Amino acid sequence: MDYKTPLNLPKTDFPMKANLKDLEPRTISRWEEQGTYRLIQERNKGRQSYILHDGPPYANGHIHIGHALNKTLKDIIVKYKSMCGFASPYVPGWDCHGLPIEHQVLKNLGPKKDSMSQAEIRKLCREYAGKFIDIQREEFKRLGVFGDWDDPYLTMNYAYEAAIVRELGKFVGAGGVYKGKKPVYWCGSCETALAEAEVEYSDHESPSISVKFSLPGAGKALPSLSGKNVSIVIWTTTPWTLVSNLAVALHPQFYYVAVDIGNNDVLIVAEALLAQSMQKFGITEHRVIEKFKGKRLEGLKARHPFLDRESLMILGEHVTLEAGTGAVHTAPGHGQEDYEVGLKYGLDVYAPVDHKARFT
Repeated sequence: MDYKTPLNLPKTDFPMKANLKDLEPRTISRWEEQGTYRLIQERNKGRQSYILHDGPPYANGHIHIGHALNKTLKDIIVKYKSMCGFASPYVPGWDCHGLPIEHQVLKNLGPKKDSMSQAEIRKLCREYAGKFIDIQREEFKRLGVFGDWDDPYLTMNYAYEAAIVRELGKFVGAGGVYKGKKPVYWCGSCETALAEAEVEYSDHESPSISVKFSLPGAGKALPSLSGKNVSIVIWTTTPWTLVSNLAVALHPQFYYVAVDIGNNDVLIVAEALLAQSMQKFGITEHRVIEKFKGKRLEGLKARHPFLDRESLMILGEHVTLEAGTGAVHTAPGHGQEDYEVGLKYGLDVYAPVDHKARFT
């Protein structure tokens, strides 16, 4: 049976297939020829404004589905606001600096990068970013996104960089800038700092270690320990940072115990962690000599276990009783909490590691 003939359907010039792969480029070309975006801005000039501040993409490759989703959703908002009569210009831009661009350029250079100066590598980074600005611009336009594509903002434009320097100058003039050190995330293979947002975590098991720090001056704070070989025991899951140890942190209000383990040797650990510590150390017989709060040991000097230097006994609220011994190995150059408590006690932000993540 012929079902098509008796159907009363409207007669139109619309093709059965949308044929978007041909139609869309023609539509975009017509918008460009007519200056549609410019005409919209002229029509809405002087009206109430609606500004969408768009975080710029990195100029480091072809766009992907994330770019497409991001730009399309924002374009819908801007177009809608323009159709509602708002003055809603869209100024696109690109982030032309940073790890993604540097990483790709260095990867392309291979071993050749080791014989090049920073200025030469930066020049290549600028050229690389410029190449992909042009590529991404055409790809975004192909999505039908309206914007001032002929005059985007680029973080590598000299005027843009000059504005940054001027604003920094205002901070300096107002006394808001100082030079100091702090620990940051660092990539040894990329040889650059990493933003916290760029760090991804996965499950990993690390070896932990309990270490004795000799405390020769313990008798000054606790007379009952005079004449004994006293050590405070730390526990850490980052043994590689022991070379950078400058202090041992105790909680000021936690109770600690000095434990005689025989042969005139005394160990200091948190009272709450005594039983599990002795079991872990394989010590079956011990005797508590004295119980005291952590603040009693503040300011004493311990000895680093394998380097010829002192380690200051300090106090910190970050110390917990969840695991370990209640005494925290502190390396101000290798962690935020250690850094902050180290500043309080005037400790050096010490990190004997070079740009390739090798110990110096």
